[in-house]
Amino acid sequence: MLLVSSTGRRQAMSYDLIVIGGGPAGYLAAERAGRGGLKTLLIEERSVGGVCLNEGCIPSKTLLYSAKLLDGAKYGEKYGISAKDLSLDHRKVVARKNRVVKSLVVGVKNSLKRNGVQLIQGVGEIIGKSNEGFRVKVNGDDFIATRLLIATGSTPIIPHIAGMEEGISKGSVLTSREILDLEEIPESLVIIGGGVIGLEMASYFNSAGSKVTVVEMLDHIAGDTDSDISRILQDNYRKNGVDFRLNSRVVEICGGSVIYESHGEKSTVSAEKILLSIGRRPAVQGVGLERIGVETAGGRINTDERGRTNIPNVYAAGDVNGRSMLAHTAYREAEVCVNNIFGRKDIMRYHAVPSVIYTNPEVAAVGETQETAKAKGIEYDSVVLPLGFSGRYVAENEGGNGICKLLVEKKHRTLIGVHLIANYASEIIYGAGAMIEMELRADDIKEIIFPHPTVSEIIREGVFSL
Repeated sequence: MLLVSSTGRRQAMSYDLIVIGGGPAGYLAAERAGRGGLKTLLIEERSVGGVCLNEGCIPSKTLLYSAKLLDGAKYGEKYGISAKDLSLDHRKVVARKNRVVKSLVVGVKNSLKRNGVQLIQGVGEIIGKSNEGFRVKVNGDDFIATRLLIATGSTPIIPHIAGMEEGISKGSVLTSREILDLEEIPESLVIIGGGVIGLEMASYFNSAGSKVTVVEMLDHIAGDTDSDISRILQDNYRKNGVDFRLNSRVVEICGGSVIYESHGEKSTVSAEKILLSIGRRPAVQGVGLERIGVETAGGRINTDERGRTNIPNVYAAGDVNGRSMLAHTAYREAEVCVNNIFGRKDIMRYHAVPSVIYTNPEVAAVGETQETAKAKGIEYDSVVLPLGFSGRYVAENEGGNGICKLLVEKKHRTLIGVHLIANYASEIIYGAGAMIEMELRADDIKEIIFPHPTVSEIIREGVFSL
């Protein structure tokens, strides 16, 4: 937007802060900055809330909750409940998902408005820097600010595989965006990638009636998840009918067929739909970072523990820095950036960021795994407890095979890792993260009173077992 001065000269509208990207990091940073009194402009290309709210975290959880209710009824006989003629109306599930997303987007917009943030929809591009500040162009208009926060998020990785682009253009190959808007449940679904998104979609579509096959390049699923928990999760999936093709590298997409190579031999698996879910990469292209000299490495923006780039008064938060590509990490990074803008020293502590896979049961983790601890040369003691030690878990999980694994640093006896596969794991793990961030010792945790009966008590039981 341009203003006309008394001399007739056109001037760019100026701000204290321009935020490029309206995902979790961007909109929260803008909201916090506006609340603190900074004149703030938020630029978002698509819809405020970003991938998480519109195409990821929230939409997928609405689908997964419907599947969880269906599974609860389907297997209710072991709890004395008999249900017949069960069905899942996928169109209604999607319609509800859309209502939930719309409601939350409106809530975010209202919060931004209450805090005085100006929101513009369009592509924000950095033009350069002058004595007045950083110049950003959007929808043909110029804006200027003394500070910038880059929060452009990430995009799905599209590998260079024969037939992949053609499959995407024809709609036989879907990304995490399109899969959430399918009008009908496919009879069969091949998922390329056994990471978080792939597993959550496998959980939903398997429950909804699809024949699901997961093709994964590694010899295990769930990425960096603790190996014991990964095996339990895979066994649970297999019992429910999901087929896994591990150690398998996709080499070609041909129509509805995925051709993969495993141990030197090629095989084919066909399906009505194919979901590509091999991860995401920071969205750094087209932002104009090079015009002001912002450093990138490995396709991500370099930031320090305060969210600062190499350029003074330019910050980056969320997936674009590639540090921990999770929505809750983005929220905290946004707060760190804004706090430092206001002169309050604040830092990120990535070692205590929890992660969750919203399968049924859920998988949650925070801190070191046995593998990462060994790689860092950390000496530790560990304990693995079956969730049978939790009365609440036993009461609600007939025949469940959940576990809790704790890692305690050997010398100082501080808690360094917690790993769970259990119902409510997502609601428990934040407490474990707080324990790790506060560097609580095993003896400290022994003195904490956990409510009874709860699944979270398993952490206390584990500490007493060390």
